[in-house]
Amino acid sequence: MARLKITQVKSKIGGKQNQRDCLRSLGLRRIGQSVVKDDRPEFRGMIATVSHLVTVEEVD
Repeated sequence: MARLKITQVKSKIGGKQNQRDCLRSLGLRRIGQSVVKDDRPEFRGMIATVSHLVTVEEVD
């Protein structure tokens, strides 16, 4: 299964509550922090919600 490296590049300050919740559910707390998650529809949906705050790249 493919894996995704998700990095927060912008602040969640001023964002809507559901966007802040998605960042927290992804495991992101601060700018520059990265997490690696499986490429699953649940994570893709959360990434789509905060796509303007994160960058995503595939890793092996």
